[in-house]
Amino acid sequence: MSTEAAALALQDRALLWSIGEIRATDVVTGACGALVAGLDSPALRILAACRRAEADNDVLRLLPPALDELGLTPFHPGIAGQEAEARALAAWMLAGELTPRELAFRIHRRFGHELPLAERLAELDDEYDTLEHGDRTPAQVDADILAEALRLTQHARVTPEPTDPLI
Repeated sequence: MSTEAAALALQDRALLWSIGEIRATDVVTGACGALVAGLDSPALRILAACRRAEADNDVLRLLPPALDELGLTPFHPGIAGQEAEARALAAWMLAGELTPRELAFRIHRRFGHELPLAERLAELDDEYDTLEHGDRTPAQVDADILAEALRLTQHARVTPEPTDPLI
C-alpha cells in the first residue's frame, strides 16, 4: 500500500470511528497499517502501540494529535463532512467490511435523499424494497451499488481548511 493510500485509509477509519461505524480497536489497527506502509510520526507510533483493552479510552486522546502530525483532517463540517462520510462508507464496503445492501441502507439511513453525491445509493436502498414487484434481481442491485461505491471513492476529495476535530 502506498503512503497516500495508507493516509486515506487511516483518515477514513478515523471518520468511521467518529460516526460510530467502527470500534476504536479498528483505528489502532489502521494506525499499525499506516506505519507499515511508511507513514510515521511520534503520535502515530503511540496510537499504533495502544493496547486494544484500552483503545476505547485512548483513541479519543491519541487520534487528534496523530492526524494533525500527518496533516490529515477527516472531520469536516457541513456537506464536505457528509461527503467524506459517504466516501468512507463506500471504501469500507469495497474493502469487504459491508455488503452492498448494508452500504445502501446505511447511506439512506444517515442522509436520506438529501446528499446529492450519494443520492443514487439511497435510491438503490429503496429499490430493494420493490424487488418483488419488478424485473430486477438483488444481484443486479448489488452490482449497481458496487458501481456507485467505486464512483464515490474515485470522486475528488475536498480538503477544507483545518478545523477543530469533532471528537
